[in-house]
Amino acid sequence: MIALLLMPLVLPWALAPLARRTVEKVRPEIALWAITCATAALAVGVIASLGALLLPLALALPPVGALAELVQPLAVGPELLVLGISVLATGALALAAHHILRKAAREVTRLRAAQARVAHLPDAGGLCVLDDPRPDAYALPGGPRRPGRIVVTSGMLRALGPVEREALLAHERAHLAAKHHLFLSAAHLAGWCHPALAAVAAQVSFAAERAADEAAARRCGDRTLAARAVGRAALAASRTPGSAESAGSAGSAGAPTVAPGAAGGPVPARVRALLAPSPVRRVVPALLAMALLCTAAGTSSLGGAARLHHAIETAQGEHPSD
Repeated sequence: MIALLLMPLVLPWALAPLARRTVEKVRPEIALWAITCATAALAVGVIASLGALLLPLALALPPVGALAELVQPLAVGPELLVLGISVLATGALALAAHHILRKAAREVTRLRAAQARVAHLPDAGGLCVLDDPRPDAYALPGGPRRPGRIVVTSGMLRALGPVEREALLAHERAHLAAKHHLFLSAAHLAGWCHPALAAVAAQVSFAAERAADEAAARRCGDRTLAARAVGRAALAASRTPGSAESAGSAGSAGAPTVAPGAAGGPVPARVRALLAPSPVRRVVPALLAMALLCTAAGTSSLGGAARLHHAIETAQGEHPSD
C-alpha cells in the first residue's frame, strides 16, 4: 500500500522531459492542452497520495482512532516505517498548502493591482496604452465584471514599426481569445504542489506563447513578420534595465505571472519556430507517454487508496478473518 501511494510522488519527475519533447514536436495548441492536463492530473495525484499517507498517523492517535471506530490498530506495514512516512507526508502537505495559499494570494494581489492600473485608461477594442517608456505588452485577464484587455506601453509602441505592432496585437489577442491565463494558472498551481511540476510550468508558458505566435502568423499571413515582431519586442524589453528578469512574468509594467506577454519565454526558440514551416504533427510518442504516465499515477493512487480502505475496514472489525 505504501509503495503504491509513493509512486504518484515520484512519477511527476518524468513529466518535464516529456513536456519539452511535446512542445518541440506537436502543434502548440495541442501541446498546451496536453501538458496542462497532465500537470493538473499529476498534481491531483500528489495531493491525494499525501492525504492518504497521513491517515495512518492520524488514525494512530486514540481520539481519531475512536472517532473512526477502530477496534484494533491499523496494520498497513511496518509500524515505524509507516508512521515515519506519514509524518513526512503530513509535513509535505502542510508545506504545500502554505505555499499554495501564499503564492495564490500574492498573484491575486498583483492581478488586481494590474487591473486597477489600467482601469481608468481609454479602451479601444480591448486595447489600452499605458504611458510607460519601458517596452512591454501583455494580455491582462479580466474578471466577472470586466473584460480582458491588451495592455501595451508607449515604449513598446515606439520600439516597433506599424506592421510589427499589428503582429504584436494579434499575438496578444490570441492569448485573450484562447484564455491562456487559465492554462498558466493551472500550471503554476500544480507547480506549487510539487517541485517537479514547477519545472513543467515553463513548458506550459512556452506552449502558450508558441500558440499565440502561430495565431499571429496566420492573422498577418507572414511568418517572417511575426518572427521579426517577436524578436524586436523581446530585444526592446531586454534593453530596458530591470526588465529582463521580469519579461513574460511580472513585466516592466508590473503584470501578474498569469498575464502572458509577447516578450516572454525562450524568444530565440520561438523565432526559430516561426522561421520554420508551420507545425503539422499532432501526435508523437511523447503524448502517449504522458497519457501513460498519468494513467500509472492514477492507477497507483487508486490502488493504494483501495488497500488503505480495506485495512481501515479490517481495523474496524469488518473483516475479522484478515
